[in-house]
Amino acid sequence: MKILIVDDSSFSKIVTSKLIKNFLKDVEVILANDGAEGFKKYKEVKPDYTFVDLLMPNINGKELIKLIKEYDKDSKIFVISADVQKSVREEVEAYGIMKFINKPFNEEKAKEVFNIIQGDING
Repeated sequence: MKILIVDDSSFSKIVTSKLIKNFLKDVEVILANDGAEGFKKYKEVKPDYTFVDLLMPNINGKELIKLIKEYDKDSKIFVISADVQKSVREEVEAYGIMKFINKPFNEEKAKEVFNIIQGDING
């Protein structure tokens, strides 16, 4: 399984990656620093799941989600963001993401993501 994590915070990428690896076995994690790099890597790697922060330089998370969905309507995206404004959340959820997760990403939230992915894999 391939997971792409797009976040401009090195700390957030490390934490998210470690927590995902605690719950998912045989996972390859690919990291990107902003939306532009994230979209490039998405097209190269074609990950099974993508984790996107909203507040990033170059191409922000909302723009990245839109680009990915236009490129691959079946993409499976989780948003992990500190931006919890209701209007932002509703706008992002309208793109058909799997889940909006408030930062900080922790073990409890990683377990919830694991359960969503397990349910998705098992149909």
